[in-house]
Amino acid sequence: MTPTQVAETSTDPRFSIIVPAYGVEAYLRDCLDSVLSQSFEDFEVIAVNDASPDACGEIMDEYAAADRRVVTVQLEQNVGLGQARNVGLTRARGAYLIFLDSDDTLLPGSLRAIARRLDENDDPDLLVFDYSRTYWDGRITPNAKRSVLTQSPRGTFRLDDNPELLGLLQVAWNKAYRRDFIERWGFVYPTGYYEDTPWTYPVLVAAETIAVLDRICVHYRQRRQGSILSSASRKHFDVFDQYDLVMSFLAAHPEFERWRGPLFERMAFHLGVIERMPGRLPAGARAEFRARRLEAERTHRPAGYRDPKTKPKKSGVRRAANRLPNRLRRPARKAYRAAAKLKKPVRTAVLMAYYRAQRMLPVKKDTAVFAAYWNADYACNPAAIDQKLRELAPHVKPTWVLKPDPRNRPPADTATVHPGSFGFWRAMARSKYFVNNVNFPTRVVKRPGQVFVQTHHGTPLKRMGVDQVEFPLGAAQMDMELLMHRVDHWDYSISSNSFTTATWDRAYPSTSYSSLDYGYPRNDVLVNATDADRTAAREKLGLAPDAKVVLYAPTHRDYQSVPQPLLDVEHFADSLGDGFTVLVRAHYFNLGTRHGTTDGIIDVSGHPSVEELYLAADCLLTDYSSLMFDYALLDRPVVIYANDWEVYRATRGTYFDIHVESPGPVVATKEDLIDVFLSGRWSDDTSAKVRTEFRRRFCEYDDGRAAERVVRRVFLDQEDIPPVALPPERPVRPVRG
Repeated sequence: MTPTQVAETSTDPRFSIIVPAYGVEAYLRDCLDSVLSQSFEDFEVIAVNDASPDACGEIMDEYAAADRRVVTVQLEQNVGLGQARNVGLTRARGAYLIFLDSDDTLLPGSLRAIARRLDENDDPDLLVFDYSRTYWDGRITPNAKRSVLTQSPRGTFRLDDNPELLGLLQVAWNKAYRRDFIERWGFVYPTGYYEDTPWTYPVLVAAETIAVLDRICVHYRQRRQGSILSSASRKHFDVFDQYDLVMSFLAAHPEFERWRGPLFERMAFHLGVIERMPGRLPAGARAEFRARRLEAERTHRPAGYRDPKTKPKKSGVRRAANRLPNRLRRPARKAYRAAAKLKKPVRTAVLMAYYRAQRMLPVKKDTAVFAAYWNADYACNPAAIDQKLRELAPHVKPTWVLKPDPRNRPPADTATVHPGSFGFWRAMARSKYFVNNVNFPTRVVKRPGQVFVQTHHGTPLKRMGVDQVEFPLGAAQMDMELLMHRVDHWDYSISSNSFTTATWDRAYPSTSYSSLDYGYPRNDVLVNATDADRTAAREKLGLAPDAKVVLYAPTHRDYQSVPQPLLDVEHFADSLGDGFTVLVRAHYFNLGTRHGTTDGIIDVSGHPSVEELYLAADCLLTDYSSLMFDYALLDRPVVIYANDWEVYRATRGTYFDIHVESPGPVVATKEDLIDVFLSGRWSDDTSAKVRTEFRRRFCEYDDGRAAERVVRRVFLDQEDIPPVALPPERPVRPVRG
């Protein structure tokens, strides 16, 4: 049965799944997809946009337009998680309610398993199911108290038969609630932090029939940074009001008085955790919180209550005995480490000592260090920013980090240093600004007053950062902990569209940086290019004025240990005939694999400017390279040769299906590829239509002034930044940063 058929044949679905969202555009699609792809289809999704400042509302509307099971509610003002859930409650029609946080996911088959367990137990008031925590580095850990579920009574029961349920995590999303049970008791969420507390405990106490499902149904995402409850705020004092509500519920229902003692213990434990947890309470607030905690314990302590007896401490002799094996092993480990240190070059030790000494000197205010592509070239966004910096802020003196023999060099008066040299470490120690499209070395220490700008080097189709952990080939050479150490140095992250902003947010999870939604500086030259620029680019390459020029630029394959050509370029060019010229540009990882220049083919792998190649070409032929997002700015045809799509997607991972969101025709065989060009489909009206949609989504901020915005914001510290101004066919979101 299709989703549309479900909506038309069922008036009251089995489940109402309520998904409130605020500031989670990077994860919302994963959440909604995990629900809509369930094998059990009798449900509705009530997606509540809590006035989110990002694209959550647009994403919800997109899903609602594509699937009738999705209902969106767009709130005009932010009301908080609890009130957003209440809004969903008022819209719910399902027999059962399920709450799902918008950065979590429902595992495949979960709804069917939940429905089956409800059927087996004659529709209990409450079903409690299991979950696992998922981490940014790919780790998955089970619920530490899953034994509460595995050892729970079979069938239905009341809380008296399994009081250990009170010890589970106080969350709304590990349960299915019978809607008429919730409505009969009038349960709603309060405002403020810890809003799950006065919901969870009363629900457990009041339920007459409870069942459990010891199956992991939810993946509970552990954000590396950015969790509300792990951030310092006075809002943590809300917890006292929430427990007041719990105790008021017991006072209003004397039949549940027997639960006052256990809930008092849960309260005392919870308040103690918050008080002791580093980073939750603001500086100077801990003593006040402790006083409030003691007051709450005096107020809510049941008459005649005695603290549970503490377990006797373990014998010191036993602890010492347990440590003995480690002590025996320790000398061996120290000897090994000492031997390893002796192997390090003396030069490294001298350089690091020099770097430490340089860090004791003041930071030079008007200095900047630039690098691109692992110090290989003067190119990309850093080069574009450097050029605009010379125009708008000439008092800032740039230094470029470059390996020997780059394809491009900065202006002759620019200071350059070799990676790892004394000059490099001096520049890293003393300069104020750092601009790179990758990362600087891990040994770099960010000093107070230094500013790091991460420009990136393309819009991501392939998985990046921590999103690669599910794809071992892509992440084989990456140490995620070291990567996050570098990411925490960033102050700014540049983005060319809202899709990329959301992707960087999940791929590089850190609260250290702000997103500059300004467009990519390297694309300014494309937006501002004239016919004269195009003519000059073609003349430089020796191209005939009437030649149809195809730029073939494939990307790197992680699954190939040695680069192997996926297209017979000579056969392709010969098949197109004399009217076409093929420019071949190897990926910068694969510069050793070049084609000879023959009739109809020009190898441009060593050409210093990819932007000039864009301007010269009439069509871009690529596979999964980020070049397609930049080239789309020229509104010229793009053809995608995806002959290894399934292998590429399985080994590297992608953020979307290039067949669904494509800038032009997508083909998988060399015969179809040749036919696309010979038939004219490469440049027909259908190709133009999909290209327009592609530009609307992925060329969102590129208006030709991206470099200017970066220089004014970062180097000149100006707040009044020129807004993004695009043609009508490319709508603009508000500029952030």
